[in-house]
Amino acid sequence: MNTIIRKSMLSVAGLAFAGGVFAGPIAAHANPAVDAKPVAVAVQSAAPKPQGDQSHITLNDEQTANVKAIIAATKKAGLPERAAVISIATSLQESKLENLGHLGDANDHDSLGLFQQRPTSGWGTPEQITDPAYSTTAFLKGLRQVDGWQDMALTEAAQTVQVSAYPDAYAQWEQQATDLVAQHWNS
Repeated sequence: MNTIIRKSMLSVAGLAFAGGVFAGPIAAHANPAVDAKPVAVAVQSAAPKPQGDQSHITLNDEQTANVKAIIAATKKAGLPERAAVISIATSLQESKLENLGHLGDANDHDSLGLFQQRPTSGWGTPEQITDPAYSTTAFLKGLRQVDGWQDMALTEAAQTVQVSAYPDAYAQWEQQATDLVAQHWNS
């Protein structure tokens, strides 16, 4: 469905552009007494809308620094904002954007860091996994291997990389992740 909507929107945008290219020069000279103003064409974003009820937490300085580290790693990897949204939403679900060390009895096996990655599953050493830049890069490497991740629902893309026991839980963080990327992408 996303492909159909995107193609429709691109067709509308293409027609608007073509109309402007062909009619623009003619219209500009048709009546010089008329104060012609450009007309804006609204084109919807291709990014999927958040699914289901959304959660939100207030971030402290450490969590905000981790958001910025995720965004920096995403940019360094040459990936678009959507990859940062998926990464931040995943980290919000897995650790609330806290770089977690070993939690004793509360630990899920040997999961560590922002993405709760496991050394025994091949994500890296404990030191690597608790480095925000490294753990984000590892997550993004997994995301790149997911065919069509750009057009998937966030929860599907995140789950394909993470293989969580709670696959639908990522969706609740999409709006906050989107807002955080919008706020920090260009800062």
